[in-house]
Amino acid sequence: MRLIFAGTPEFARVALTSLVDAGHEVVLVLTQPDRPAGRGMKLQASAVKQAATAMQLPVLQPRSLRLDGKCAEDAAQTRQAIEQAQAQVMVVAAYGLILPQWVLDEMGATSRLGCLNIHASLLPRWRGAAPIHRAIEAGDAQTGVTIMQMDAGLDTGDMLLWQSTPIAPTDTTALLHDRLASLGGALIVQALALAARGELKPIAQPLQGVTYASKLDKGEAWIDWAQAAELIVRRVHAFNPFPVAATQLQGEALKVWDARVAQGLASTNAPPGRILAVSGEGVAVAAVDSVVLLTELQRSGAKRLPLAECLRGMDIQPGMQLSGPVSNTLHAAS
Repeated sequence: MRLIFAGTPEFARVALTSLVDAGHEVVLVLTQPDRPAGRGMKLQASAVKQAATAMQLPVLQPRSLRLDGKCAEDAAQTRQAIEQAQAQVMVVAAYGLILPQWVLDEMGATSRLGCLNIHASLLPRWRGAAPIHRAIEAGDAQTGVTIMQMDAGLDTGDMLLWQSTPIAPTDTTALLHDRLASLGGALIVQALALAARGELKPIAQPLQGVTYASKLDKGEAWIDWAQAAELIVRRVHAFNPFPVAATQLQGEALKVWDARVAQGLASTNAPPGRILAVSGEGVAVAAVDSVVLLTELQRSGAKRLPLAECLRGMDIQPGMQLSGPVSNTLHAAS
């Protein structure tokens, strides 16, 4: 098919590559403007722009799609490009900009399929910005990808195709993201093949089971040791690779990249946050109900190292107390 693709991060890059590999003609790529990144805060192109450039696809990076906003010139240029593209469909994956009604209308007028979205959840569960993170945080047994017909609402459109995948107890957002990205790429190719044969049937989302995956905030990363051990571990997994769970040891911020509920260890009524043991397996910490084993740590401003190397450079002893934040400097360096 002749299509327009709109997306920005790695999740979207996988979908774009899958569409091109499947033989679809991508006549226009929309992605967000280059952003400062890294220690030097140099401008960096999005994963989608990098892939599109390598494949010699035309790219536009509007700052906004609002025709009446501060960046109306960008929006008007994009509108002209969409009109000239005469695409059969627009595929959207983690674009990061809200599609205003004029985009939906334009695609609806020039194509039978309009705008299709690759969403990383089993709708209507986890509509919104952070579906992968929130599914892990909530302890969901499964998630998946839904190909959805876009409308004016927030992930409220008809479902066209979906597939589930289990969430393992050890899954982090980083691991689950990669599985869902591959699944999303395969599923959109399948959806367009069905559409070409007239076999793609829209189904309205159920009214029951709607949940919203709110955008992540760095402040959520601080571990509350007064929570249950299983919840703490799920949040550690959910916030890997961003914003990364964190705790404080004697005034120093520590990032916690991985953890698990310790088997066979009791907190012996120790206060939440008390370090119970330190070994090659990890740092055992009392939660409100049982024990969390921290298996990958990183000092603020230091490199991410294997646990044994990290522990060699730190004074972590049983009896020490972990706590919440005392400053906002944790994410100033990584």
